[in-house]
Amino acid sequence: MNAANGDTRKFFVTCPKGLEYLLVDELKALGAAEVHEVLAGVHFSGGLDAGYRACLWSRLASRVLMPIAEFAVADGDALYRGALEVDWSAHFGAGATFAVDAVGSTPGITHTQFAALRIKDAIVDQFREREGERPSVDTERPSVRINLVLRKGQAILGIDLAGTPLHQRGYRLGKGVAPLKENLAAGMLLRAGWPAVYAAGGGLVDPMCGSGTLLIEAALIAADIAPGLRRDYFGFLGWRGHDAALWQALREAAQARALTGAQSLRPVFFGFDLDANVLREAVHNAQYAQMSGFIHLGRQSLEHLHRPQELPTPGLVICNPPYGERMGADASLVDLYRLLGAKLKSEFPGWRASVITSDENLARAIGLRAEKKYQLYNGALECVLLNFEIAAADAPKPEPKPLSAGAQMVKNRIEKNYRHLRKIAAREGVECWRVYDADLPEYAAAIDIYREHPRGRGTEVSLRDDDFVDWLHVQEYAPPASVDETLARTRLRELVRAAGEALGVTRANISVKQRRRGKGGEKYGNLDHRGEFIEVGEGGLRFLVNLWDYLDTGLFLDHRPLRARVRELARGKRFLNLFCYTGSVSVYAAAGGAAETTSVDLSQTYLEWATRNLALNGFGNTRHKLVRADAAGYLAQHSAMYDLIFVDPPTFSNSKSAADFDVQRDHARLLQLCGERLLPGGVILFSNNFRRFKLDEAALSGFEIRDIGAATIPFDFERNKRIHQAWELRFR
Repeated sequence: MNAANGDTRKFFVTCPKGLEYLLVDELKALGAAEVHEVLAGVHFSGGLDAGYRACLWSRLASRVLMPIAEFAVADGDALYRGALEVDWSAHFGAGATFAVDAVGSTPGITHTQFAALRIKDAIVDQFREREGERPSVDTERPSVRINLVLRKGQAILGIDLAGTPLHQRGYRLGKGVAPLKENLAAGMLLRAGWPAVYAAGGGLVDPMCGSGTLLIEAALIAADIAPGLRRDYFGFLGWRGHDAALWQALREAAQARALTGAQSLRPVFFGFDLDANVLREAVHNAQYAQMSGFIHLGRQSLEHLHRPQELPTPGLVICNPPYGERMGADASLVDLYRLLGAKLKSEFPGWRASVITSDENLARAIGLRAEKKYQLYNGALECVLLNFEIAAADAPKPEPKPLSAGAQMVKNRIEKNYRHLRKIAAREGVECWRVYDADLPEYAAAIDIYREHPRGRGTEVSLRDDDFVDWLHVQEYAPPASVDETLARTRLRELVRAAGEALGVTRANISVKQRRRGKGGEKYGNLDHRGEFIEVGEGGLRFLVNLWDYLDTGLFLDHRPLRARVRELARGKRFLNLFCYTGSVSVYAAAGGAAETTSVDLSQTYLEWATRNLALNGFGNTRHKLVRADAAGYLAQHSAMYDLIFVDPPTFSNSKSAADFDVQRDHARLLQLCGERLLPGGVILFSNNFRRFKLDEAALSGFEIRDIGAATIPFDFERNKRIHQAWELRFR
């Protein structure tokens, strides 16, 4: 049953939200194939050994699920019948134990306990009928744990290979005051760059170490010890498909690596806490993890924190201070964070620091500007991980070289644009807008400003300029073939620096998408994989954007007037959003009072993003549906009717899951299909960004067509009026 005999399986690995991109990289390094992320998890394929490796080696995973059946369900009876179709004797015997976990819901089945019970009944009834006896239920450590996922009329049954959550490494017996799960701790360390710090000779300090989770996870990473090596239970050990020889070989290889790593591990881990009780837990946990000889623990207040003399090389300070969720956010917590910032600056110059918190005010109290921010979740609590580079006290910043004449010219232009456009932006309540668009042909790029909205502050709260953090998104245009590539790169660097100086934005807050020449023509170079989202405002609504991981950020700035038009037309309407992307137009429709919205896209990543945008604005309910489907296929296969349809297709798409799409070739047929789903008096809003696009009015003669393109170009795109075209279509 291993990879050698070609038995490829599908797996789904769950993880805390915010760690998906790290988990993708981790699983690829473990040999997984066809890896792609969704919200709070990652899909991949491989042999049974790939599933075993994920259980043994993943520092970020919560569970490793192996689907064994998928079927449609309309109610509990259909769920029961579908479970009966599975041959459960292939997975465990009547003398074994089992448990069923259920997550999700679907029309007709809304209670997970009921769903789990129906699966349990089907399993028990099948064994009774075939063998005359039934297996027992054990919810703690069953021979096999069954996982059920309900979603959009489908049920997915799988074997939980982990059995119990993988963050339970086996070394932590107590919980401390505010426990940090081990896989979240590992994610924090990876985001903070701990492996590189250790490789460069640095150590780690946790000034509020609690039960020592960050210290122990850091030591396990540094020693190359598999996090699952000391677990004595996995969900596959009692499974009939278990390959014991394969598992033993993987464990022996991991044990050999652990022995080598422990022999070379340096004792560079220092943890401090004022609470004697949790410190005792930390001591015990380090002992159980067999790391006590490498971790120094001491009772000490933050006021007495100093850089350990044993750590002359700059390292990493990392901590999970109290947020106020359990202790209550008050002035004492603000003082604590201020003290932390002061200690970082005075005691750890030249070091890195990483702090997780759920409170923006507490984050600001640290008094340091974060180089990077990552959205993470500590359980259900939304947090932000702040990474700092602490300036060396004796290393004055070098004077920057003077700007070249061209760079000074483009800086002046950006400053002039900003002075003019910010007045309009302030008047119209716009927080994200284009400040430069290849105004000087030699500096051919678009520059957009994104103002990060303070989390936890409602849109009705009056905000000052210093409540926001400004970010820049720079997209280089393809330079002419006559321009030397080295010269083009130099000009882009000059433009980035000029923009930062003109707008007062640090380089860490500037995302640059750079063109590269190669086979197949111009294309953007490798994008980042940071999984970092910032929250921005528009029209009194909130949206998540990602400036690094995708070519587009998640919010098309040139569509602001189109989104506003949808809000004006949506009241009481049934709204359909095709090629919905991240759902921003659906959010506007919901805010405009749409009776219901349906958002259709082929990308699961974008649908998850759209789900988050809807929920962020209070629209996470059943009136707002999201459908993973090809737009034309959805229109052809569904009979629902709509009052308002928004269609903004890509110029071209060649997805594996649908037929190739070309907007010039296929738009007429797409709009005709939209017309078949349009209620009397309904409206279609059609837009696209293909500059050479020509609307086929002859093929659309049944519609009254009005060109609204000019009216939908926002003030900051007036220099680029062909950024998109748009039409309004109604039946004649």
